[in-house]
Amino acid sequence: MKSPITGYHRDEEDDWVAQLACGHNQHVRHRPPWINRPWVTTGQGRRKMLGHPLDCKKCDRGEPPDERPNVQSG
Repeated sequence: MKSPITGYHRDEEDDWVAQLACGHNQHVRHRPPWINRPWVTTGQGRRKMLGHPLDCKKCDRGEPPDERPNVQSG
């Protein structure tokens, strides 16, 4: 199932995590050559991707919403 990005936060390892409209979180890493998401490295890039749908495997599996931090960054 696809769900749009509504915000971001960083995890305990300082990696960016997208917050999806469905209530799930999904890591959005840029680690070439395996993962190529250069947009995640800048605030402007992350803002441009707000509303962009990502495939949510947690929705596909019927998992409950994830916990989210109170403070969101972008």
